[in-house]
Amino acid sequence: MFGVRMKLWQFQPMSKAIDQSQCVNLLESLNGWEIVNGELVKVFSFGSYLEGLEFAKRCGELAEEMNHHPDLLIQWRKVRVSLVTHSAGGLTDLDFEYAGKVENFEEGKTSIK
Repeated sequence: MFGVRMKLWQFQPMSKAIDQSQCVNLLESLNGWEIVNGELVKVFSFGSYLEGLEFAKRCGELAEEMNHHPDLLIQWRKVRVSLVTHSAGGLTDLDFEYAGKVENFEEGKTSIK
């Protein structure tokens, strides 16, 4: 109606925050990530500023694909990725899933369109 198209994610229930022990278990599967002030965080380093920009672009494409948007801080040869599910009031499985996918494409295992 009125030309509005709904996406599947708009009908999915909101993620629930996971407890600290679950976070610790999930964190063990991620290389170099840490929890800082309630956020899942990692700083990625690159050989040039432009490589960091390309990485940030890929993070943005993944964010759109998953409808889950991290904070990205682009610096000279570094990109800081910070995740938290604000609507759930903390970290959720979705944050860890996003982090895992970033790890995969950062290692060249996944290509984002």
